[in-house]
Amino acid sequence: MLFFALPIGYAGYLSLRKVEIEGLGLGRGARQEVWAGLANYTDALTDPELLDGALRVLGYGAIVVPVMLGLALALALLLDTDRIRLASFSRLAIFLPYAVPGVVAALLWGFLYLPDVSPFAYLLEQVGLSQPDLLDGAPLYGALANIAVWGGTGFNMIVIYTSLRAIPVEVYEAAGLDGCTPLQTALRIKIPMVAPSLVLTFFFSIIATLQVFAEPTTLKPLTNSVSTTWSPLMKVYQDAFVKGDIHAAAAEAVLIAAATLLLSFGFLRLANSRTKQGASR
Repeated sequence: MLFFALPIGYAGYLSLRKVEIEGLGLGRGARQEVWAGLANYTDALTDPELLDGALRVLGYGAIVVPVMLGLALALALLLDTDRIRLASFSRLAIFLPYAVPGVVAALLWGFLYLPDVSPFAYLLEQVGLSQPDLLDGAPLYGALANIAVWGGTGFNMIVIYTSLRAIPVEVYEAAGLDGCTPLQTALRIKIPMVAPSLVLTFFFSIIATLQVFAEPTTLKPLTNSVSTTWSPLMKVYQDAFVKGDIHAAAAEAVLIAAATLLLSFGFLRLANSRTKQGASR
């Protein structure tokens, strides 16, 4: 608990401080750390770069979360059927991208997006088509979302699939006696019974989306469409390690952590209230 609370407390302390520079900032005592109060938070909340980054991440998350969880649920339901062949190999193949580090995955997909080196560009050229520029403009959101979906679907699929395997066989036998088709069983029995796993994966996906950093940072050298402050965490990194303003970066980090907690626990409370309402009926 101490190792969890200490960094948070220190970040909060730094966020309430700032450095004052006298004169040219040279010599002993020219740079002093003083109390800033909430000034760093005010600057962060009115910083257009941070706000624009937050909007970009929301658009990115609107693509990633539903697509990734929808695919994970569909694949888990498919693997849970008796007709699927090579189920163990299929589970491993779907999960394997999750084991690839995010930076490596972003590099792999980044070069696949580049028309000059992508094999897809060559194949499209052979049929008389040109590869669209996926690293510029609106397609950039889809390109970044694709990397996250490719890497995260397998993990969420395993979580949902594990819950499906925990459903008692008697439930399926009763559904079969009632004449339920496989589709009806999936919609009316399987999905409602794995709802806690869906809530859990949604919770993790929100946190991962708000903290996106590796993918846009890795793709930045490949395109001018990704700025150094494309996401809020990139803005924190820029302020802390490029501009050297650790106090402003600490305030931004605290705000990001607070937004993550509010959104995550707000969703959990909403999900719990829906669950209680369903149980009381």
